[in-house]
Amino acid sequence: MLELLAPAGSMESLRAAVQNGANAVYLGCGIYNARQGAKNFTPQALTEAVKYCHVRDVAVHLTLNTLVSDKETQELVQLIRHAAQSGVDAFIVQDLGVVRLCRQIAPHIPIHGSTQMTIHSLPGVLLCAAWGLSRVVLSRELSREEIRYICQNSPIEIEVFGHGALCMCYSGQCYLSAAIGGRSGNRGRCAQPCRQSYGYGRWQNQYPLSLKDSCLVRELKELEQMGVASLKLEGRMKRPEYVAAVTGIYRKALDTHMVTRDMEKTLLDAFNRQGFTQGYYDGNLGGEMFGVREDTRENAAFFKELRQTYETGETPLVPIRFQAVVRPGLTQLTVIDPQNRVCTAQGPAPETARVAELTKEVLIARLTKTGGTPYRCVEAAVEIEPGLSLSASAINGLRRDVLNQLTALRARRDVPALGRPERIPNYRTPQEPPAYNIQVTTKDQITGRLLKMQPNLLYVPLHLLTEDAAFTRDLVKKVRVCPVLPRVVHDGELARLKEQLRSLRALGIREALVGNLGLLLPVRECGMHPRGDFGLNIYNSAALQSIREMELRSQCLSFEMTLPQIRDAKKGLPCEILAYGRLPLMITENCLIRGRTGQCTCHLGSAKLVDKTGSEFPVIRDGNTCRSVLLNGKKLYWLDRQEDLARLGLWAVRLYFTTENPQEVDRVLSACRSGEAMDPGSCTRGLYLRGLQ
Repeated sequence: MLELLAPAGSMESLRAAVQNGANAVYLGCGIYNARQGAKNFTPQALTEAVKYCHVRDVAVHLTLNTLVSDKETQELVQLIRHAAQSGVDAFIVQDLGVVRLCRQIAPHIPIHGSTQMTIHSLPGVLLCAAWGLSRVVLSRELSREEIRYICQNSPIEIEVFGHGALCMCYSGQCYLSAAIGGRSGNRGRCAQPCRQSYGYGRWQNQYPLSLKDSCLVRELKELEQMGVASLKLEGRMKRPEYVAAVTGIYRKALDTHMVTRDMEKTLLDAFNRQGFTQGYYDGNLGGEMFGVREDTRENAAFFKELRQTYETGETPLVPIRFQAVVRPGLTQLTVIDPQNRVCTAQGPAPETARVAELTKEVLIARLTKTGGTPYRCVEAAVEIEPGLSLSASAINGLRRDVLNQLTALRARRDVPALGRPERIPNYRTPQEPPAYNIQVTTKDQITGRLLKMQPNLLYVPLHLLTEDAAFTRDLVKKVRVCPVLPRVVHDGELARLKEQLRSLRALGIREALVGNLGLLLPVRECGMHPRGDFGLNIYNSAALQSIREMELRSQCLSFEMTLPQIRDAKKGLPCEILAYGRLPLMITENCLIRGRTGQCTCHLGSAKLVDKTGSEFPVIRDGNTCRSVLLNGKKLYWLDRQEDLARLGLWAVRLYFTTENPQEVDRVLSACRSGEAMDPGSCTRGLYLRGLQ
């Protein structure tokens, strides 16, 4: 059966989800979740929420899907312990360090890989399975064929987003909000800049980053047949009435295998952005996927009706069986739930009937009056000796007694002994100044000065190295080359990627820079060694330890860290940071240049998005694909603070060239080598100093 997983941003939303038919809810507690703008739950409220749900046969998935700093680890450990003791049914996790902590502290609780992990291929799922995860939430950008292929070959459960807001960027790879205002989506505080207006070349009142909400309500049977385990509804930031409406419609669609126009209208009335889209699912990208939320007059009667679904009474969700015995000197009632939990109570002894004796029909009718409780009686077996009488109040009291016992029993969970997090060693870090790694985007950026500089590593896009074997053969004689793999590689693209990697291995290249977990296995299959890029979002010492155990040769730390965080991280493998260049703030499946012209001309050059403040964001291709990378207009610049970088215990710092021409590349390299002052133009220190909110 396809699990219906509904959002719970508050206790009211949780009740709305449960009373409208959710099989499971996902919620956050405190600050360690990707929706800090929701009300979320306190530790005490979490315990009560779990009891409420478990009584009603609803599972609770706790979202721990943000990046966590070393200083926050101890508080997170306490939250994991409390959640385990409260009986949560799963953890939803992004950070590899948090995965590590959950496994060590509460190994009996399943771990689900959040969509923030950017898992979009079977090798990514297989890696998660090897790391002990029991479920993966796939990226929203996958088509039905891609989801089907993964489900058919996955050893663990697959969850997909079925309804709600779509981020323009692949989840987990968006740094736009952090760069603009210090509010990181990877830390649960996204300011949703994709919903703002932009223009191409100059500001216009257009919305090229705002997608319509997804709606797969008509695809539920197909998803279930594919083998999808869970359908997630988005909406922890939305009002409880929205949760009630969407959960109720999807529950009805799952149960009846039909969708009416009235059901679709309910979804539209609850929330929409100029309609819905299933463009990713159908593989139809482009303008029809985009839309904005329009201000409309609220339908008070509609929302009042939705509130009544969870504010008035109980939906009888749990099927139970009664067994009653009434004989002289004994009145006994037993209740049995679907998990065969048994509760028994005894009531007052029956009296000899003077007017009307108690019959089976009357007793069954009174026992089945379970209104106002989570239970519905599906069977009542009664044994009554003739000539006896028992008052209605006695029967009602007996029924209430056993159901109260059952509620208390269902709310309890036996918790195994919890573990402790393993101590991470204090590794010795380099004492000498960091080496220089250089990353280019185009061939002409590989200048004579760059080659003469002899960087520690030269990162070159994979497609540049494979499209011209003579160029690559000559290049590897002059400098140590490491291909940069695209951050997004779907299953259908893996065969070509492996072919390219094998061709490079034949030329003597033995390493590859990897920005997604799903590429680690393909790289190793081709006999090459992975180095970790910023897209892996390594933010703490525990995550670094995990990367060390995966045997990566080096790791680029998250550029959302501060210098003290970088300095104090326990570096169990060589680490680098970005020190110069335009930071990549988004990677999108929809081609942003096509969004400007209506045609895909991204191979002809770059473009610029401009916001209402006049800030520019260059757009380039991701490798030679039609996926777009949105860059920061301001260049990260730390070349004048090299003494500060030398105190961080780093193996290397990286210069990242994107839109620079050869002359600009040489000017930067000259300043880097000589230490001379240069005017970098519009620049930023990034988040290394100011940090995140």
